[in-house]
Amino acid sequence: MAGLNDATRGRLLFGGDYNPEQWTPEIWREDIRLMKEAGVNLATVGVFSWATLEPRPGARNFGWLDEVLDLLHDARIGVALATPTASPPPWLGARHPETLPQDENGATVWYGARNQFCASSPLYREYAQRITTDLARRYGHHPALRVWHINNEYGTHCWCDESARHFRRWLRERYQDLDALNDAWGTAFWSQRYDSWEELIPPRRAQYLNNPAQLLDFRRFTSDALLECFTAERDIVAAHSPSGIPVTTNFMPLFSGLDGWRWAAEEDVVSVDIYPDPAVGRENPAGPAHGALVADLTRSQARGPWMLMEQAASAVNFRGVNKPKGEGLMRLWSLQAVARGADSLCFFQWRASRQGSEKFHSAMLPHAGETSRAFRRIRDLGAELDRLAGVTGTGVSAEIAILHDWPAWWASNQPGRPSAELDYPAILAAWHHALWQQNLTADLAHPEADLSGYKMVVIPQLYLLSDAALDGLAAYVRGGGHIVCGFFTGVADPDDRIREGGTDARLRAVLGLATIEEWWPLAAGETVALDDGTTGSLWSEDLTPAGARAEVSYAAGELSGRPALTRHTYGEGTARYVSTLPEPAALRALLARAAEAAGAAPTLPGAPEGVEAVRRGGLLFLLNHTREPITVPLHVPHSDLLTGHPHAADVRLERYGVAVLSPTPTQGSRTCSTQGEHAR
Repeated sequence: MAGLNDATRGRLLFGGDYNPEQWTPEIWREDIRLMKEAGVNLATVGVFSWATLEPRPGARNFGWLDEVLDLLHDARIGVALATPTASPPPWLGARHPETLPQDENGATVWYGARNQFCASSPLYREYAQRITTDLARRYGHHPALRVWHINNEYGTHCWCDESARHFRRWLRERYQDLDALNDAWGTAFWSQRYDSWEELIPPRRAQYLNNPAQLLDFRRFTSDALLECFTAERDIVAAHSPSGIPVTTNFMPLFSGLDGWRWAAEEDVVSVDIYPDPAVGRENPAGPAHGALVADLTRSQARGPWMLMEQAASAVNFRGVNKPKGEGLMRLWSLQAVARGADSLCFFQWRASRQGSEKFHSAMLPHAGETSRAFRRIRDLGAELDRLAGVTGTGVSAEIAILHDWPAWWASNQPGRPSAELDYPAILAAWHHALWQQNLTADLAHPEADLSGYKMVVIPQLYLLSDAALDGLAAYVRGGGHIVCGFFTGVADPDDRIREGGTDARLRAVLGLATIEEWWPLAAGETVALDDGTTGSLWSEDLTPAGARAEVSYAAGELSGRPALTRHTYGEGTARYVSTLPEPAALRALLARAAEAAGAAPTLPGAPEGVEAVRRGGLLFLLNHTREPITVPLHVPHSDLLTGHPHAADVRLERYGVAVLSPTPTQGSRTCSTQGEHAR
């Protein structure tokens, strides 16, 4: 299988989306000059070019693309060549409105923006595969080609009649017969039993609540339908290219629409777009915390190095107020991605558009031009990346795994649950944030993954767990593993059927709980007092222990005196259960105690607050997420790859500063290899 190393050729990839069809050939030559000046070595070309490549059905206009790719190759700039199928041309929707998606109310989503396609439409797929085939035949052996980029940010949903037919085929394959489907969907409830496959439709607008198992299967189906589009185009470009050209598509960050574990298994390289909000500071670190979470998830999906396919050079255009990135922030967040496993730093886009919906989205080359501070920052970052070439292909050290699953997310966020305030991604982010603030690096893992290499496993909240996942968790703890399990976990099976007893018996045995009598969700803004002086929010539960010891109990309300946080020895391991969402400081302290007991240590013990420390490939990355200079103590002498300066006892990080440190060899020792650590 092709991999990212084949594309990097020993260097971090640096560049961005390039849309030459928006500009004249004179501008192309200026772009090439400035790309070389900035150190760009990868340009993503063709993402939204379908209407230019095929101005009318069957016509082909490749001359401009021939010239652009040749210019880039002559400048020694590689190309991530995109299939243009994310944005069909207007003529397709005008001539064939059946290719357009419909929403759950039956309204057509018209052309005039982008992503206006029904993934189930045979005609859309036919036209998409035709242009992909001709593109691959023409450029599959072009010397500039480094990566194939399929479509862009897959995520459209459709409830049309064609999708209904496709959904029925998908259900037939999944269940084989209607009795199995009726059992899985629990159609005895509300007289929903199906007697014919033709009666089955997508979960369109209904009088009241849709069948939750039908909703869950439709999410699975939509992800799979889009995946069929991806794999069809992937196989076409692979068949017309030499081996070693990797194929990818860019995920949106922590996006609910696709089952990322299934999709990652079909890619040669996993790539993602990250757009944290720069309106943050020491008091609100949501931006860098979000970037760290998305990076850790993408690295885990990739099982190693990954591509940052898009980020903003400064401001975006899609928030209510779009603040630019302050001095140093673009560099800081870029190097955070490298620290957490990225072998590629790319932006949307190279040159700022003068027209269209994203003309106020920042770019590597902004409207202010090549003399601007923004372009100077890009140029400086490009030069700096050359000093980090040795990090490519290396892994990130992580002793902790966070379990994450898309079907569990889909099921827990449906209507008709105990609380509409329960927000799966927010809970996941809160737990990851608590680890990140303490420099406890974590991978994310599928619930059925092999967990034996991790010292601690945390489960923020997984409402739905399979038998295989539950058996694996029990075996992990029994064999000496440590878990910290959050509330409302293990409640349902993969059909969204409540487990006998309300929570799976295997999980209750691991946790040392006889029953979870009732769920007591909390209203928005409501908190519950705990007897250690802290509070919980969002959720609470009435627990009856069976061997577990209460470490913290509820101190007020209906559950006063009942256990809130428990610990249980199971086999050779330890299981903690957290039946509420502790306030941030309490959650940090809980996870720190659990990590220490498990033998999982922070990357740099004693690092000052606001400093992120990550080890990758034998290098120590230190990132200052504050606006003030900070001095970081070091335990052994290091030298900084970015500056070449030695640091014997400590290193000073300026505002938003970064150091990439390699241990300084001393007599009788040797420097750690930068190739020695690989992601799991």
